[in-house]
Amino acid sequence: MTERTAAALRVVNAPWLRPLIFLLLIVVMWDLTIRIFKIPPYQIPAPKDVVITLWQEGPMLLREAWPTTVATIWGFLLSAAFGIPIAMMIAGSRTIESYVYPLLVFSQSIPKIAIAPLFVVWFGFGMLPKVLSAFLLGFFPVVVSAVQGFKSVEPDMMDLARSMEANRWQIFRMVSLPHAMPSIFAGLKVSITLAVVGAVVGEFVGSNYGIGFVLQRSIGNFELPTMFAALVVLALIGVVLFWILDVIERLAIPWHASQRQDVFLAA
Repeated sequence: MTERTAAALRVVNAPWLRPLIFLLLIVVMWDLTIRIFKIPPYQIPAPKDVVITLWQEGPMLLREAWPTTVATIWGFLLSAAFGIPIAMMIAGSRTIESYVYPLLVFSQSIPKIAIAPLFVVWFGFGMLPKVLSAFLLGFFPVVVSAVQGFKSVEPDMMDLARSMEANRWQIFRMVSLPHAMPSIFAGLKVSITLAVVGAVVGEFVGSNYGIGFVLQRSIGNFELPTMFAALVVLALIGVVLFWILDVIERLAIPWHASQRQDVFLAA
């Protein structure tokens, strides 16, 4: 095998290129489906029309994407700030778990689209209702994953730390928290994607700006290329935020098995 062939194989097998290839296949199948079944543009727009709309309406979509991104980030940060401490209390006390955990599960059965109008009534049409909607959707995955992480610490490790006369803070810092970090980051990754949805839900209910507003306006005016272009921008927001969180995870827990390069190379 020549060096040029080896370099080409490395590029083809690059992790960042595989999703792009798969996305390209989806776009090709999308276009072929429209052509074969002769689907009219008012039902599903062609990829070409969506790309043209992205190019023409790009500045407007980026401008509207900013408040959605801000609401998503603030809602996610609130989810982490409240979810992790509550998970620590639930995992550390059976009494707190018996009181709080069932209520958290019960709260997830309430549609957030039904609560979002209340936020508009209480807090107006500003940024706060969108942040709260993002917080509600992103909160539960953080709590569940963090509780699972803190509860999965081996009792032998805890006994070993106590036998070495470590205090509660040292046990938490050197045993409980490092062991729970992979689960916490797993919950945070789910939370950041749901926070995007929550921000859009808040914009659907009451807003005159943001990607949610663009989607609602496009649906009402049957501007399907604009709607699909807005969905592409919304997906990019989620992907970028997820990628940033993944980078933070690699820096925070480089020792975990999921971050080792040989795991990915073996796949």
